[in-house]
Amino acid sequence: MTGLVVISGCSGGGKSTLLAELADRGFAVVEEPGRRIVKQELEGSGAALPWVDMVAFARCAMEMGRSDVAAARANAGWIFFDRGMIDAAAALQYITGQSIPDELKAGGFYYGQVFLTPPWPEIYVTDSERLHGFDEAVAEYDRLAAVYPSLGYEVIVLPKVNIQQRADFILDALKAGFSE
Repeated sequence: MTGLVVISGCSGGGKSTLLAELADRGFAVVEEPGRRIVKQELEGSGAALPWVDMVAFARCAMEMGRSDVAAARANAGWIFFDRGMIDAAAALQYITGQSIPDELKAGGFYYGQVFLTPPWPEIYVTDSERLHGFDEAVAEYDRLAAVYPSLGYEVIVLPKVNIQQRADFILDALKAGFSE
C-alpha cells in the first residue's frame, strides 16, 4: 500500500488551499504539476502553456508527475498530491483520443482512495495560471470522476465545508481506510 494520496477534481475547487492546510499540519505535499509548468513556461518560451499547446502541456505534466512519484516514494507517511499523472493522462485522452497508459491502468501508483473537489462556483476564480472558465472546469471534473474509478480507485467527493473540516474529513477517511 502506498501513502501517496491524490486530491483532484474541479479546477478552482479548493485543492491548493486544502494542500496548504495539510502542509500546515505537518504533512508532505506536492504542488500541482500544471501550476508549476505554467510558472516555468511564463518565465521561458511559453511553448507548453495549456492555452498555447495543450498536448505539450499535458505531456509535461505526465513527466513531472512521474518525477514527483519517484521522489515521494522515498518518504514515509502520507504525502498529498495536488493532482497527478492520472489527471494529465485523462487530459491527453480527452485531447488526443489516446488511451490511458498501461502503467497507470495497473494501479498502485497512488493510494486507493482519491479525493475529488466538486464544482463549487462560489469559490471559483480565474487567475494568471487558470484562464479557463467554470464550464470547462466542470467538464474536466466529470472526466476525472469517470477516469479514476475506471482505473480501480475509490473516489471520495469532498464536502463543501471550510478548509479545516475538509482536511479533517480526508484524514478521518484515510484513518478509516487504513485500519480496514
